[in-house]
Amino acid sequence: MSEDVPIRGETIRLGQLLKLAGIVSSGSEARELLATEPALVNGEPEGRRGRQLHPGDEVSLGGHDLRLTAES
Repeated sequence: MSEDVPIRGETIRLGQLLKLAGIVSSGSEARELLATEPALVNGEPEGRRGRQLHPGDEVSLGGHDLRLTAES
């Protein structure tokens, strides 16, 4: 089951999302995690922590399934 993660604005970078969701605590942790276990963004492998994400995108990584939503 996907966890909804509300974001401010129209975009967020993958590394920032991982911090917001509590999966990592720093950008360097995000880089290390993505180097060993690339995320799936909308079903496609992604290893760049700078990848721009938008509401509606889905991210899977390390047993976490996240769905981005616009903050109300």
